[in-house]
Amino acid sequence: MKNGNAGQRVDLVVVGAGFGGLYAVYKFREMGLRIAAFEAGGDVGGVWYWNRYPGARVDLPSIDYSYSFSPEVEQEWTWSEEFASQPELLAYFNFVADRLDLRKHYQFNTRVTRAVWDEVRKLWKVTTDRGETIEATYCVMATGPLSIPRDPEIPGIDSYKGQLLRAGKWPHHPVDFTGKRVGVIGTGSTGIQIVQEVGRQADELFVFQRTPSFTMPMRNQKLDPDYVADVKRNYAGIREAARNSPNGGVRPWTTRAFFSVTPSRRRELLEDAWKSGGLTMLGTFTDLLSNEEANEHVAEFVRGKIDGVVTDSVTAEKLKPRGYPIFARRPCLDTGYYETFNQPNVRLIDCVTDPIVEITEHGVRTQSGETELDMLIFATGYDGLTGALTAFDVVGRNGCTVNEKWKEGARSYLGLMMEGFPNLFMTTGPNGPAALANIVRISENDVDWIANAITHMADHGLDTIEPTRKAEDDWMALVLKLAQRSLLSKAKTWYVGTNVKDKAQGLTLFTGGFPRYREYCAAAIQNGYRDFVFERGRKPVAAA
Repeated sequence: MKNGNAGQRVDLVVVGAGFGGLYAVYKFREMGLRIAAFEAGGDVGGVWYWNRYPGARVDLPSIDYSYSFSPEVEQEWTWSEEFASQPELLAYFNFVADRLDLRKHYQFNTRVTRAVWDEVRKLWKVTTDRGETIEATYCVMATGPLSIPRDPEIPGIDSYKGQLLRAGKWPHHPVDFTGKRVGVIGTGSTGIQIVQEVGRQADELFVFQRTPSFTMPMRNQKLDPDYVADVKRNYAGIREAARNSPNGGVRPWTTRAFFSVTPSRRRELLEDAWKSGGLTMLGTFTDLLSNEEANEHVAEFVRGKIDGVVTDSVTAEKLKPRGYPIFARRPCLDTGYYETFNQPNVRLIDCVTDPIVEITEHGVRTQSGETELDMLIFATGYDGLTGALTAFDVVGRNGCTVNEKWKEGARSYLGLMMEGFPNLFMTTGPNGPAALANIVRISENDVDWIANAITHMADHGLDTIEPTRKAEDDWMALVLKLAQRSLLSKAKTWYVGTNVKDKAQGLTLFTGGFPRYREYCAAAIQNGYRDFVFERGRKPVAAA
């Protein structure tokens, strides 16, 4: 896509060049629609374009964390590791974009700053930070659940004179930690990956931990060519199994309840899962996010593993997560994280007993004193789920903005559309499975659903589509009902918005599993779109 698009008229605008965005561009181009696509980054890759920090790696099997819509891509691309690193993931995105000729539809280094619904002309006016305005019948927000990084809310950040690095906006050049005193703030999935890498390189590493995370061994491995050949031969069956799995992937899962087996057998199953690595443990029992007692047994098992690795008993105790259920925060995978704290150059600072007071010119001041640092790394996460869509003005009917609509929390129908915002679609929206299932399978499901809706409108001469208020209310009631049964709401996480000051809190994710979500999406089509209002010209039209 070329620059200088002032006043350009297209059928559809796509925002984002991650999994959802690339597939959307491909799908709608194949439908013959005129497309304009925008990406704030300098190239394709979504979050993996930005996340270049040391140790960055996906925590789903590579064969699962990839597209299923293109047999050519499946057969021509070969993964080298079970859990791909960021460079390989970015190479995959580049391969897909080149193989399917998708880049020509994108304008990179371009941020959408405003999208306004024109009620009279029945179209979206999309404005970019280059001063361009593009008019489109449809707008697809493929902005992802994790795309707006957050700095920690600590006084004095601007005063720091050393090198400040942010995990979510890492430099595109190598960073040398040799001989440096380095501090890391944040011990979620990203922080864990950084710590285990930087700990091997830095002269001294200080890990500022407020809430310890449960983390399990990844046990990554190179993929044998014979195994890769087996996968490629059987991709169709593997994808179908993934689509019918609660997590939308090939990770093992079971219908076995924790207390349905004997204590010795439970222990054997947990030990096997620990040895297998990855997120095997999450699928070992079906009720770990619904039965608090069962959850605590598994949590205590993992705490025991920390004792078996960390030699200093005081440090080991500080690393043990308590006060929230295991898997209620994003489950983490590591390659030697706990072992890192046995190194003489690594120090854990417990910010519960010794809280951070401020960032100074020279480092970090906690209640007990100042730690001078040459480099400081923020691994403090994102304004998750809603942040991307509330970071700019999206204005629907009657001047209502998404920020206003979501003031008390995200709400939509199926996580795909919002009442009051005609012809505006989302992929991996905040009221679908989003962070709780394989984002690639969700993205493909959502884009396919949007394509069906647009085809339905074209076939019936319809100009606009939006869900009814009742459909949206009913969906949110279901989301809330399911959330109340889940232990996910019992932890302070970005899942529930507690990591962002003044953000509405609550679990708005669909926790019913990916297959059930797909069923609801399919039903919305099969029932003739009765949960939607259409317009032809300026007249409302009942669902056909």
